[in-house]
Amino acid sequence: MAASKNQERDAREARERLKLYNARQEVHAHKVKRRRRDNVIAALGALVVIALATGTQLFYFNGGPGTPEATPSSSATADPEGANVGDVPDVSVAEARTWTGDITLNDIPLGVSLDGAAAPQAVASFIGDVQNGYFVGKTCHRLADSDGFKVLQCGSLDGTGASDPDYSYGPIENAPADDVYTTGTIAVARASDDAYSNGHQFFIVFGDTTIPSDTAGGYSVIGTVTSGLDALQTGVIDGGIADGATDGAPNVPTTITAATIQ
Repeated sequence: MAASKNQERDAREARERLKLYNARQEVHAHKVKRRRRDNVIAALGALVVIALATGTQLFYFNGGPGTPEATPSSSATADPEGANVGDVPDVSVAEARTWTGDITLNDIPLGVSLDGAAAPQAVASFIGDVQNGYFVGKTCHRLADSDGFKVLQCGSLDGTGASDPDYSYGPIENAPADDVYTTGTIAVARASDDAYSNGHQFFIVFGDTTIPSDTAGGYSVIGTVTSGLDALQTGVIDGGIADGATDGAPNVPTTITAATIQ
């Protein structure tokens, strides 16, 4: 009789141990499942963040309101994989010589000298834009005036600073090795980190400006302003920038009223 009771007790304890073991196994399995689910959710979340960041960056750097074509940069390394887009004039148009002319802003004539030998592709493009009348009527949408960064940028297709999707070229030519764009420099604007995104836009440096290199290099220097900077300073730059900013639309609306080259 005693043996029978011991057997029942042992059996009962065995069942309890099995029940406890199964419960622990179930809890462990649930934790593993939840951990896997959390990992999947975290991975999906990371992918969404990356996708959103990439999309935002592509918009910002390819024609959006903050297109860095409005922000000159320096140093000179061309993208070997790049290609011109649109009806870009051949480098032979620059004739490897010096060109002179005038760019008139708000009826303020600026004498210019272009170096077709140092920047043949960029000068050829600029000459083409002058000769086909592209510049006349275009605005100078951006004025930046702070310590070490003084530029007036002009020539945007729509006046917002956005690039022309149907026209771009490279490589970068004649960018300053020391990253310093001296007073009077005329250079071609482009998008950040893209040596083949030069376009119609150009910027005039009205005070020595240092611009760090980006991964593509610098900005193509096509020439210099030889006269008229003082009048430009008085007539446009001294008027300041919208909302008291140091970089933005000039308070004095500025338009290219004439352009000649020879």
